[in-house]
Amino acid sequence: MNAARRGVATEEMKAVAKDEDVSLDWLMARMASGSIIIPHNNVRPQKIKVVGIGKGMKTKVNVNIGTSTLLNDLEAEIKKAEVAVKYHADTIMDLSDGGDVGMIRRTLLEAAPITFGTVPIYEAYNYGVQKYKNPLNITEDDFLNAFERNVKDGVDYTTIHSGITKEIAKRILSVKRHAGIVSKGGTITAAWMLKYDKENPYFQHFDYLIELARKYDVTFSLGDALRPGSILDSHDELQVQEMINISRLTKQAHEKDVQVMVEGPGHVPLNEIAANVRLAKSLIGEVPYYVLGPLVTDVAAGHDHIASAIGAAISASEGVDLLCYLTPAEHLALPTAEEVKAGLIAYRIAAHAGDLVKLREKAIRWDMEMTEARRTLNWEKQIALSIDPEEAAKIHGRVGQLNGNTVPCTMCGGACVYIMLPQQRNNVPDEIEKLQQTS
Repeated sequence: MNAARRGVATEEMKAVAKDEDVSLDWLMARMASGSIIIPHNNVRPQKIKVVGIGKGMKTKVNVNIGTSTLLNDLEAEIKKAEVAVKYHADTIMDLSDGGDVGMIRRTLLEAAPITFGTVPIYEAYNYGVQKYKNPLNITEDDFLNAFERNVKDGVDYTTIHSGITKEIAKRILSVKRHAGIVSKGGTITAAWMLKYDKENPYFQHFDYLIELARKYDVTFSLGDALRPGSILDSHDELQVQEMINISRLTKQAHEKDVQVMVEGPGHVPLNEIAANVRLAKSLIGEVPYYVLGPLVTDVAAGHDHIASAIGAAISASEGVDLLCYLTPAEHLALPTAEEVKAGLIAYRIAAHAGDLVKLREKAIRWDMEMTEARRTLNWEKQIALSIDPEEAAKIHGRVGQLNGNTVPCTMCGGACVYIMLPQQRNNVPDEIEKLQQTS
């Protein structure tokens, strides 16, 4: 952000401008204002694929992985990281709170050469369990030291639950919430504040966090500790009050050239999703908005990647910049590598569906190419253009289907519209013909 404000184009800016097909001047002006961020820790030892997140950028997708206190299998998490990279996640977050979380983080940083985030309060929790046998026995210094260890290891962005204050925590007990607090980081922080009657260290010492973030060029992802965990709790007063605090902290970070994105819900019914995005943007401005889902129903256990991808697509079309995926295992178990893939594919579809609304001229080219491939029965090209080419090829070829350009698939067989009326294959629509000429 500081370089953009001084008119200096960094290598990361040049890479993002090329990837997004925008000019450097256009990009730098928006980075200077905070509406676009490029998270990249300046001590990360390996070259990574950087991404731009924000207004005018393609909607990005984040994958969560990491151990828990009940299941700590580093090899399984490495496999998940590899799956995330293979199937084109834009960012990845390590949410580990079980085992040697520092070692796990450093291992996964090497396994995933893409934008990498963490939640430092999970390390503070883990430290409390390991040292005190009670996570709530941690001190203010333990909160801050966990953040410092994360940024020194090279993470590109950190979720910081700075918006939940002692005042809000005390009100949680009297405000009716059907699902309570479902953010782990929010619950740990609230429980600690109530136990000691102390202010949230990440709120009280936010200036210190800013100085560390500025030193390592780390981006804040300001966490929504009070996101709704049920559609019954959507947009209650606690959620909105925390968002107001976060908007103030965002301005504070921007004054010191620290990049920020803001996190959002959660569980939100269909008819409130657009309102959620507009409310958030009215409070935080054009700062990148990062949402978990949102889930549009609470009854889709085993299929929450689908229930949430519905909300994610609407959110993206309304202006959300980064989508945090859910897997089929959400609310049930730690996901497998296969479930990580299922969630990621669902969210890449949701992100592109949103981009067809907010970035139509750029996003539509992919669909136009697929339309041409289907019209001409070009199976090889159809498969290559699919979000998941491996799965498309497996389905198409499962009964020995041939790839010749005059061979229909088994769905319609001889009744294929392009076989029965072959003139359609040669009648190129104007839009597709223009696309061919400019490609």
